[in-house]
Amino acid sequence: MQIAQLTPAQVAADTGSTVVDVREPDEVATGAIAGSTAIPLGQLAARVGELNPTTPVITVCQSGRRSQQAAEALAAAGLRVSNMAGGMNAWRDAGLPTA
Repeated sequence: MQIAQLTPAQVAADTGSTVVDVREPDEVATGAIAGSTAIPLGQLAARVGELNPTTPVITVCQSGRRSQQAAEALAAAGLRVSNMAGGMNAWRDAGLPTA
């Protein structure tokens, strides 16, 4: 399954998508993208109903691997989804702010 890969700058500029952070709560506590929704990867299948199926989703994790898995699962569930390549490591490397 081909999932679009976005740069941190593209994610920062996107105001129409829901950013879903699939990291664990202790990781999210170290800094997250403002306005993102935290749903740990292990809870995603049970909580997919919390996401609006008409709003595009961007998945994010620490390095981009877990969020790729999440993106594939959400795409299989029928959502329009992209993944932020490089995860929060790339976000911080780009000098973007965290909440």
